[in-house]
Amino acid sequence: MTTANSRTATHAIDPLFLERWSPRAFTGEPISETELMTLFEAARWAPSSYNAQPWRFIWARRDTGPWPRFLGLLSEYNRSWARNAAALVVLVSKTTMLPRGADTEVPSPTHSLDAGAAWQNLALQATRSGWAAHGMAGFDMPRAAVELGVPSGYRVEAAIAIGRRGDKSVLPEPLQAREMPSDRLPLAQIVSEGRFTA
Repeated sequence: MTTANSRTATHAIDPLFLERWSPRAFTGEPISETELMTLFEAARWAPSSYNAQPWRFIWARRDTGPWPRFLGLLSEYNRSWARNAAALVVLVSKTTMLPRGADTEVPSPTHSLDAGAAWQNLALQATRSGWAAHGMAGFDMPRAAVELGVPSGYRVEAAIAIGRRGDKSVLPEPLQAREMPSDRLPLAQIVSEGRFTA
Protein backbone atom coordinates (compact mmCIF):
# COMPACT_ATOMS: atom_id res chain seq x y z
CA MET A 1 0.00 0.00 0.00
CA THR A 2 1.01 3.59 -0.62
CA THR A 3 -0.39 6.59 1.24
CA ALA A 4 0.05 10.25 0.29
CA ASN A 5 -2.09 13.37 0.23
CA SER A 6 -4.82 11.76 2.40
CA ARG A 7 -5.24 9.00 -0.19
CA THR A 8 -4.32 5.33 -0.02
CA ALA A 9 -3.56 3.01 -2.92
CA THR A 10 -4.20 -0.67 -2.26
CA HIS A 11 -0.97 -1.62 -4.06
CA ALA A 12 2.47 -0.05 -3.86
CA ILE A 13 2.81 2.75 -6.43
CA ASP A 14 4.92 5.87 -6.69
CA PRO A 15 3.47 8.52 -4.33
CA LEU A 16 3.43 11.01 -7.22
CA PHE A 17 0.22 9.41 -8.52
CA LEU A 18 -1.52 10.15 -5.21
CA GLU A 19 0.02 13.60 -4.81
CA ARG A 20 -1.40 14.72 -8.18
CA TRP A 21 -4.91 16.08 -7.97
CA SER A 22 -6.97 18.82 -9.62
CA PRO A 23 -7.42 21.81 -7.33
CA ARG A 24 -9.46 24.84 -8.26
CA ALA A 25 -7.93 27.26 -5.76
CA PHE A 26 -4.92 29.05 -7.24
CA THR A 27 -2.78 31.84 -5.81
CA GLY A 28 -2.58 33.95 -8.97
CA GLU A 29 1.22 33.67 -8.87
CA PRO A 30 2.64 34.00 -12.40
CA ILE A 31 4.41 31.14 -14.16
CA SER A 32 7.47 31.90 -16.27
CA GLU A 33 7.60 30.78 -19.87
CA THR A 34 10.55 28.53 -18.96
CA GLU A 35 8.54 26.81 -16.21
CA LEU A 36 5.60 26.36 -18.57
CA MET A 37 7.86 24.93 -21.29
CA THR A 38 9.12 22.36 -18.76
CA LEU A 39 5.55 21.06 -18.43
CA PHE A 40 5.16 20.91 -22.22
CA GLU A 41 8.51 19.14 -22.49
CA ALA A 42 7.22 16.39 -20.21
CA ALA A 43 4.07 16.16 -22.35
CA ARG A 44 6.20 15.84 -25.48
CA TRP A 45 7.62 12.51 -24.28
CA ALA A 46 4.26 10.74 -23.98
CA PRO A 47 3.69 7.49 -25.89
CA SER A 48 1.53 7.48 -29.01
CA SER A 49 0.36 5.02 -31.64
CA TYR A 50 2.87 4.86 -34.53
CA ASN A 51 4.73 7.60 -32.64
CA ALA A 52 2.32 10.00 -34.39
CA GLN A 53 2.45 12.50 -31.49
CA PRO A 54 -0.96 14.03 -32.33
CA TRP A 55 -1.08 16.43 -29.36
CA ARG A 56 -0.87 20.19 -29.77
CA PHE A 57 -0.98 22.71 -26.92
CA ILE A 58 -2.13 26.33 -27.31
CA TRP A 59 -1.45 28.48 -24.27
CA ALA A 60 -1.80 31.88 -22.65
CA ARG A 61 -0.27 33.16 -19.43
CA ARG A 62 -2.27 35.47 -17.19
CA ASP A 63 -1.80 39.20 -17.72
CA THR A 64 -0.84 38.72 -21.38
CA GLY A 65 -2.73 39.73 -24.52
CA PRO A 66 -4.25 36.30 -25.27
CA TRP A 67 -5.39 35.66 -21.67
CA PRO A 68 -8.88 37.28 -21.88
CA ARG A 69 -9.71 35.25 -25.01
CA PHE A 70 -8.75 31.96 -23.29
CA LEU A 71 -10.60 32.85 -20.09
CA GLY A 72 -13.64 33.87 -22.16
CA LEU A 73 -13.83 30.38 -23.70
CA LEU A 74 -14.49 28.79 -20.31
CA SER A 75 -17.95 28.19 -18.88
CA GLU A 76 -19.03 30.72 -16.27
CA TYR A 77 -18.55 28.04 -13.60
CA ASN A 78 -14.94 27.38 -14.62
CA ARG A 79 -14.17 31.09 -15.09
CA SER A 80 -15.19 31.64 -11.45
CA TRP A 81 -12.05 29.83 -10.26
CA ALA A 82 -9.73 29.56 -13.29
CA ARG A 83 -9.33 33.35 -13.40
CA ASN A 84 -6.67 32.89 -10.67
CA ALA A 85 -4.62 30.38 -12.69
CA ALA A 86 -1.16 31.26 -13.96
CA ALA A 87 -1.81 29.82 -17.42
CA LEU A 88 -4.64 28.42 -19.50
CA VAL A 89 -4.00 25.77 -22.12
CA VAL A 90 -6.18 24.22 -24.82
CA LEU A 91 -5.23 20.68 -25.82
CA VAL A 92 -5.87 19.70 -29.44
CA SER A 93 -5.21 16.40 -31.22
CA LYS A 94 -4.60 15.59 -34.88
CA THR A 95 -7.24 13.12 -36.06
CA THR A 96 -5.11 11.50 -38.79
CA MET A 97 -1.64 9.99 -38.94
CA LEU A 98 0.89 8.88 -41.53
CA PRO A 99 1.84 5.23 -40.90
CA ARG A 100 5.43 4.23 -41.67
CA GLY A 101 5.87 3.57 -45.36
CA ALA A 102 2.52 5.11 -46.31
CA ASP A 103 2.03 8.01 -48.72
CA THR A 104 -1.29 9.24 -47.39
CA GLU A 105 -2.64 9.93 -43.96
CA VAL A 106 -5.25 7.64 -42.45
CA PRO A 107 -7.70 8.18 -39.56
CA SER A 108 -6.00 7.82 -36.19
CA PRO A 109 -8.22 5.75 -33.90
CA THR A 110 -6.12 6.66 -30.84
CA HIS A 111 -5.55 10.40 -31.27
CA SER A 112 -7.63 11.29 -28.20
CA LEU A 113 -6.02 8.56 -26.10
CA ASP A 114 -2.55 9.71 -27.13
CA ALA A 115 -3.38 13.35 -26.36
CA GLY A 116 -4.63 12.18 -22.97
CA ALA A 117 -1.27 10.53 -22.32
CA ALA A 118 0.46 13.84 -23.06
CA TRP A 119 -1.95 15.65 -20.72
CA GLN A 120 -1.13 13.15 -17.96
CA ASN A 121 2.60 13.72 -18.43
CA LEU A 122 2.00 17.47 -18.14
CA ALA A 123 -0.11 17.03 -15.00
CA LEU A 124 2.48 14.81 -13.30
CA GLN A 125 5.34 17.17 -14.19
CA ALA A 126 3.30 20.07 -12.83
CA THR A 127 2.91 18.22 -9.52
CA ARG A 128 6.61 17.34 -9.43
CA SER A 129 7.48 21.01 -10.13
CA GLY A 130 5.26 22.48 -7.40
CA TRP A 131 2.43 23.53 -9.74
CA ALA A 132 -1.04 22.09 -10.16
CA ALA A 133 -2.98 21.38 -13.35
CA HIS A 134 -6.74 21.01 -13.65
CA GLY A 135 -8.27 19.65 -16.86
CA MET A 136 -11.69 20.88 -18.00
CA ALA A 137 -14.38 19.94 -20.47
CA GLY A 138 -16.49 22.95 -19.46
CA PHE A 139 -15.63 25.38 -22.23
CA ASP A 140 -16.85 26.30 -25.70
CA MET A 141 -14.99 23.81 -27.88
CA PRO A 142 -16.38 24.94 -31.27
CA ARG A 143 -15.60 28.58 -30.47
CA ALA A 144 -12.13 27.59 -29.22
CA ALA A 145 -11.42 25.94 -32.56
CA VAL A 146 -12.40 29.12 -34.41
CA GLU A 147 -10.84 31.71 -32.10
CA LEU A 148 -7.58 29.79 -31.67
CA GLY A 149 -7.19 29.01 -35.37
CA VAL A 150 -7.44 25.24 -35.08
CA PRO A 151 -7.53 23.82 -38.63
CA SER A 152 -9.75 21.02 -39.87
CA GLY A 153 -8.31 17.61 -39.13
CA TYR A 154 -7.73 18.53 -35.49
CA ARG A 155 -10.05 18.01 -32.52
CA VAL A 156 -10.24 20.30 -29.50
CA GLU A 157 -9.94 17.92 -26.53
CA ALA A 158 -9.75 19.85 -23.25
CA ALA A 159 -8.80 23.05 -21.51
CA ILE A 160 -6.25 23.04 -18.69
CA ALA A 161 -5.69 25.55 -15.89
CA ILE A 162 -2.20 25.65 -14.36
CA GLY A 163 -1.26 27.46 -11.19
CA ARG A 164 0.17 27.33 -7.70
CA ARG A 165 -2.27 25.74 -5.32
CA GLY A 166 -3.95 28.36 -3.14
CA ASP A 167 -6.18 28.44 -0.10
CA LYS A 168 -9.75 27.30 -0.69
CA SER A 169 -11.04 30.59 0.74
CA VAL A 170 -10.35 32.22 -2.67
CA LEU A 171 -13.05 30.02 -4.24
CA PRO A 172 -16.77 30.77 -4.47
CA GLU A 173 -18.43 29.28 -1.40
CA PRO A 174 -20.09 26.28 -3.15
CA LEU A 175 -16.67 25.11 -4.39
CA GLN A 176 -14.84 25.37 -1.08
CA ALA A 177 -16.27 22.11 0.28
CA ARG A 178 -15.11 20.25 -2.84
CA GLU A 179 -11.52 21.49 -2.65
CA MET A 180 -9.78 18.24 -1.73
CA PRO A 181 -8.23 15.26 -3.52
CA SER A 182 -10.89 12.85 -4.76
CA ASP A 183 -10.86 9.09 -4.29
CA ARG A 184 -11.00 6.48 -7.04
CA LEU A 185 -13.12 3.43 -7.82
CA PRO A 186 -11.70 0.17 -6.42
CA LEU A 187 -9.64 -1.99 -8.78
CA ALA A 188 -12.32 -4.70 -8.71
CA GLN A 189 -14.67 -2.26 -10.45
CA ILE A 190 -12.32 -1.31 -13.27
CA VAL A 191 -10.17 -4.41 -13.91
CA SER A 192 -11.31 -7.84 -15.10
CA GLU A 193 -9.40 -10.87 -16.29
CA GLY A 194 -10.35 -12.53 -19.53
CA ARG A 195 -13.70 -10.85 -20.12
CA PHE A 196 -15.37 -7.49 -19.52
CA THR A 197 -17.41 -7.21 -16.33
CA ALA A 198 -19.39 -4.11 -15.43
